Formats: sequence, structure tokens, C-alpha cells
Amino acid sequence: MYKLLIRPIFFLFDPEKIHYFTFSLVKFMSKIPGVSAIFRGLYQVNDKKLERNLFGLTFKNPVGLAAGFDKNAVLYNELANFGFGFIEIGTVTPKGQIGNPKQRLFRLKDDKGIINRMGFNNEGLAIAIEQLKKNKGKVIIGGNIGKNTATSPENYTADYLQCFEGLHPYVDYFVLNVSCPNVSSHAKLEDVDYLKELITEVQMLNNKQEKQKPILLKIAPDLNNQQLDEIIELVAVTKIDGVIASNTSVNRDNLKASEERLKTIGNGGVSGQPIKDRSTKVIKYLADNSNKSFPIIGVGGIHSAEDALEKLNAGADLIQVYTGFIYEGPSLIKKINKAILRQF
Repeated sequence: MYKLLIRPIFFLFDPEKIHYFTFSLVKFMSKIPGVSAIFRGLYQVNDKKLERNLFGLTFKNPVGLAAGFDKNAVLYNELANFGFGFIEIGTVTPKGQIGNPKQRLFRLKDDKGIINRMGFNNEGLAIAIEQLKKNKGKVIIGGNIGKNTATSPENYTADYLQCFEGLHPYVDYFVLNVSCPNVSSHAKLEDVDYLKELITEVQMLNNKQEKQKPILLKIAPDLNNQQLDEIIELVAVTKIDGVIASNTSVNRDNLKASEERLKTIGNGGVSGQPIKDRSTKVIKYLADNSNKSFPIIGVGGIHSAEDALEKLNAGADLIQVYTGFIYEGPSLIKKINKAILRQF
């Protein structure tokens, strides 16, 4: 129904506008008595065999929703009804910011992909906290945190620490987003020495808390093998809890979209099917060359159960969907979980 009827209608409209319309629609429908139960019946797969224990957390299944979909933590309670094992909110920055000028979100229909240059648009830390206070405990929540665009390089770490401390009581794990290609002046975030400093500072703050929360690093799919070796070394030295591979890509090779179309779109990170193989290669390289010494959450181009199994077989412990959720609809989560039960 989604791909035959709903998606063709949604795809007639501006991607960002339809995103917010969908949020309002799901919110409205979920308030109708019995509708949430119908969603759960349609999309959830409840089986102990799907459970995964990582970072001291028990995930009811290994399929999560990636950051960027529910930036301001307004729909996670309702989205939990669609069968996700975990949902990552954000990216959250200390202050609210409007992000880059619109239009900044583009569909690549022939490629089953998306290009975005949103620029960490979000309502800020205080709003996220208020929304997370409404958590009904249906699903594990991750907090993806970043810096404000206007923050000067010497204050980057302070931004991350502020978000970490503020969200700490309300999320189950954290993700340091240092690899988004749509945030200006982020070159320092790619420096391994700075990453070591940032991770150490966040861990020191974590250790001061009554209960420590897992911390993961989200990396780009465009890193070469030498850079991936540096990430492996960074994880070994800092003892960070894991890696999310990967973020969106600046690489536009082998796209079906015309050069004219891509030129019209301009800058932005590519997600969806075009980065499927690239992100899988990153996962496999990290798993193989680290002797699977740390957990990996695999994300990038998962549009089918087969895509998900490919990520898991490459070395991912958990997976996340985003663009595939938009193109394939909520039945994708159920299909993946059923396929996992068949294989594992």
C-alpha cells in the first residue's frame, strides 16, 4: 500500500515539507484510540531471538532508526510502534539553529537516494530535553550530538559537553557526530588528535555521572584505509564504546541522476542506495582489521532485508535505516527482522 499509493503522492511534494506533514499525520493518527495497537500489530516482530545485548543495553531487535529523522525528539514514542529496536534522535546542538537555506533536501528517485545539506537544523538542547521527558519507555533512545555552526573551533568541545550533560538523564547512549559534510568549518572534527581530545573530555564527564552511558563515534563512508586504520587505533586508545558506519557521502560517482540535475542541486551529502556498498566496505574493513574488537552499527543504503543481512554479515552488530524507511515504508523493519530470524 505504501509504495503503490502513499509514496507516489508524497513524492509529488517538496521532501522537507512532506517530512513535517508526515510527522503531523502520524501524531494525529496515533491519538485515535486503537491506531497505535494496529501499527504494532502490523509492523512489530516480537521474538527473544532478535534481542541483542550491547553496551550493557538490551535491544529488542537490531533494527534502528538513524539520526536526522526525528531531530527534535517529537515522534519517537509513535515511531516505536513501527517495530524499531532503537531510535536515535538529533543531531542536537546546544542552541537551536535554522540550518542551511532552503531548498536543502532532494530526492534522487532513479538512484533511490537523497541529497541533503540540512546543516544541523534543530530546536536546540532545551527543547530536546523537554520532549524526552515525555518518553514512555517503549524503545531504546540514542542521543546524537554536535556543535553549533557558529561555534568557534576552540569551543567545539564545550558544545559537545553541554549536550552530553544535558541529555545524559534522558537517553540510553550517545553518538558524537563529527562526520556530517553539511556543517561548515568542520575540518577540525576530522583531525584524529582532536577526536582523541574530544572523546577523552566526554568520557571524563561521563565518568562523573552516577550511571555511565555508552558513547559511539559516527564516521564518514569516504574514509580511505589509512584513515580507517586511524579510527581503529583511536577506538583502541580511547576505549570508546563503538562506531557508527556511516554518515552521508560527498562522493557522487556512478549516480543515475544527470550531471545537470546534480549541478542544480549543488552541495550536500548522499544517502540511500548509492552509498550501500561503500558503507558495507567500511563496516567489513573495521570488523576485519580490528579483529571485531568493538561494536559497529551499520547504516547506509538499507532498502531491503537482503541489504540488512549484508551489513550484519560484514560485521555490523546493529543496523539503522533512514532513506530506506522513506522509500520502502514501515514494512521494511518487519521484513528485516523476519529475515534475521530466518538466517540467525
